[in-house]
Amino acid sequence: MAYPVRSDLALRRLLCKTEIHHGILEALKPTVIFAPVNRKSIMEVCIFFLPSMILLPGIAANVHQVKSFLNHTAYLSCYFPNSQKTDIKDLRVFWQKGAVEVVHEVYYGQEIHENLSPKYVNRTKMDMDRWTLQLLNAGIVDEGRYTCIIQHREKGLPKVIHTSECSLHIIANYSQPEIAQLHTGELKPNEYLNLSCSSSGGYPEPRQMIWLISQANTTHRLTQHMDVSQDAVTKLYNVTSKLNITVPTNTLTNISCLLHLGEHLGSLVSVPLGIEIQGKEMEQVKIQFFGPLIAAIIVIILLLGFVILRKKRNISSTQQSVSLAV
Repeated sequence: MAYPVRSDLALRRLLCKTEIHHGILEALKPTVIFAPVNRKSIMEVCIFFLPSMILLPGIAANVHQVKSFLNHTAYLSCYFPNSQKTDIKDLRVFWQKGAVEVVHEVYYGQEIHENLSPKYVNRTKMDMDRWTLQLLNAGIVDEGRYTCIIQHREKGLPKVIHTSECSLHIIANYSQPEIAQLHTGELKPNEYLNLSCSSSGGYPEPRQMIWLISQANTTHRLTQHMDVSQDAVTKLYNVTSKLNITVPTNTLTNISCLLHLGEHLGSLVSVPLGIEIQGKEMEQVKIQFFGPLIAAIIVIILLLGFVILRKKRNISSTQQSVSLAV
């Protein structure tokens, strides 16, 4: 008896369940012709997909968190110690994403590509010395959970000897936050200062944006609403926050905005905006202080001028008297 064979993964899983339930082992090979019965082949395929259907003993409870920059290479490790120093030619190594997407396959020492999900073709490499999968040009759509499954041949049949899981997170750098003034004209005391702070082109979505207002040795933190938008094509985020406060007067004020990117990702801060406006009260104080001072100076100058002028006149009169006497 023979079955028409397809490489469709859903069909493979369905056939695996059917064959296991009925105890029948048939051949499945990725061709478009009728394949003869092969008990070993169908068993290998079913064992490969069983981790997606049932919880196998030995599956690691911990999921390793992996971060990679957008459009860079992501490194996913199997964390396989290989304490027995097993030859790679006696092992099958599978990487899959989720339940059905085959990412990479090493079949007893040789990489095969027939069963790979189309979006991973020519994008993966396996470093067998470090048991690490290299995912090239990692994008946001590649985020998710990946499972490494390693099988060993025992008495002609493959047996799962190791599994591990990695959760891939993609990071794209946000631009440095920039503060912009939303009004025109000269700043005046007791009026409102309207500012916005923006950052763009980042991933994942940031936690929050905080305004920092520093005067003398004191810094106040204000958490304002943050508008978030995501590009439909690139999936990158743009964020903006607005601040509306009374114009600070009579002291130098530095205003910055801080963008929190999330746990273990740090923060970005803008270049401070410095503002120093003199209030009416300060102007009045200046007038009251400097007005009398200027008046006193003017009086002193006039007196000095009067004294000097009188001296000149006295000298001139004395010289005239001497001339007449001679």
